[in-house]
Amino acid sequence: MDLQLKDKVALITGASSGLGFATAKELLKEGSKVVICARNQEHLDKAVSQLTSSAHDKKYIQGFITDVANEDAVKTLINSTIDHFGSLDILITNSGGPPAGPFLSHDMATWKKAIDQILLGTIQLIYHALPSLLKGNSPSILTITSLSGKQPLPDLIISNSLRPAILGITKTLANELGPKGIRVNSILPGWTKTERSQDLLAHMATKSQRPLEAEYTDIESKIPLRRIAEPEEFAKVATFLVSPAASYITGNMIQVDGGAYSGF
Repeated sequence: MDLQLKDKVALITGASSGLGFATAKELLKEGSKVVICARNQEHLDKAVSQLTSSAHDKKYIQGFITDVANEDAVKTLINSTIDHFGSLDILITNSGGPPAGPFLSHDMATWKKAIDQILLGTIQLIYHALPSLLKGNSPSILTITSLSGKQPLPDLIISNSLRPAILGITKTLANELGPKGIRVNSILPGWTKTERSQDLLAHMATKSQRPLEAEYTDIESKIPLRRIAEPEEFAKVATFLVSPAASYITGNMIQVDGGAYSGF
């Protein structure tokens, strides 16, 4: 299937590793021009170097240091993307997960940092990208959230609180922007082989005083497909959703979780 992504310009935040990185790699394989951003220069440079081999042309990948919690930095990121590639067709908002732990283990500074990074960062990115997306050809927005957006997960009070808020934004924007030709969807990943999942499993092992391998086995036993996902499996779904091939899909919250979500 031709996803019609050749020369589409995509901006992906939090893409120096994990799900964002895997999605950038898939988009480059499809011939898209991709901008990634991260907060760490060393990690960003390494990611750009690795992604170059997936691009049709090394000029198709560009990286910028950005803290999406900073509105001025977000404006600069959007402007830099337009200056470099001339347009913006796809926005994928992604951020690292907040700290694990029960409610009383987090002080107000931790909550504020997570709100600024995850919720406000997403809002600022969409707000400042919209003028350019409105000029795009078959534009789309994808918010990367978490299974915790629909099904609260133990010891993840901050994620359980902020991810549903992004789902609310996603659905509302799909209704508002649909008449303008912009599709808006969200993917809710379950357990995937990323640094974030490794950190969460390590936290669980410390709390339960069990071997890390036991936590992996326990998690996999609760997933109908009986395994943790590869990042590439997530990325293929994300790449399809933002492509013109998914032209009649908007306002959807799609779980990529091996069947772990217990609802309908």
